[in-house]
Amino acid sequence: MTLSASGSTETGKSPEAAVTSPEAAVTSPSRPVPGLRDFYENPTVPVASGEARTLRQARMLADALGPVGPGRPAATVLDVGCGDGSAGATAARVLDGHHIVGIDWSQDALRRAAPRLSQVVRGELTGKGLPFASGSADAVLFSEVVEHLVDPDSALDELHRVLRPGGHLMLSTPNLAAWYNRALLLAGVQPVFSEVSLRRIHGRPGREVVGHLRLYTARALREFVAASGFEVVAVAGAPFHGVPRPLRPLDRLACGLPSLASILLVHARKV
Repeated sequence: MTLSASGSTETGKSPEAAVTSPEAAVTSPSRPVPGLRDFYENPTVPVASGEARTLRQARMLADALGPVGPGRPAATVLDVGCGDGSAGATAARVLDGHHIVGIDWSQDALRRAAPRLSQVVRGELTGKGLPFASGSADAVLFSEVVEHLVDPDSALDELHRVLRPGGHLMLSTPNLAAWYNRALLLAGVQPVFSEVSLRRIHGRPGREVVGHLRLYTARALREFVAASGFEVVAVAGAPFHGVPRPLRPLDRLACGLPSLASILLVHARKV
């Protein structure tokens, strides 16, 4: 899911399978509050990803897949949690010739993605799973979705299922241990990217609620992906568009050390 600027994250996608149970709504004594699915179907919730992160991730995948040519057919790339399709459309410019399929749970997101992507499909990671046969995909883009999931373990199991042996997983997510979050925690301030409410921001910078449920450090993410049946090939960093302009050079510099970067990019292969 995508998050947006102003101190929240930009997740990149609508978390299509954010809830293991569709009935998991939050309630108060006075009035019902919409559940997570309602939250993500709200058209005011941001569903577009940052271009810098998208391009870095797409270039990593392009290097892994190689160009389309004689003896090297086009790969099938599933953009799971495609949001409004802007990230997939940006990636398509780098993945020239490869076939990108946008997948999302949100009907609103798919309506917005359809003009940008050659194919969009409604699907979710829970329940019956993605509408693809086992081993049918060469690669999966999973861009800033995992932080929105109630059950990330089952989600990675499903991605593992649809990938062919040796297929590529390109996962990105905000970094709990980003350089500025370390300073904020020392000052007793809630870290950027973290949220304690679906209604409003409490205790951290930013103005937009984006629905983050889980956050990872580089070490935790590497271990989590490896435990799900993948071999981690590389971990890289990407900048965050919501960093104040005077601090952006420092944010780009931090990308050289992924454990400090704003956004974590993981390239893994199915084993």
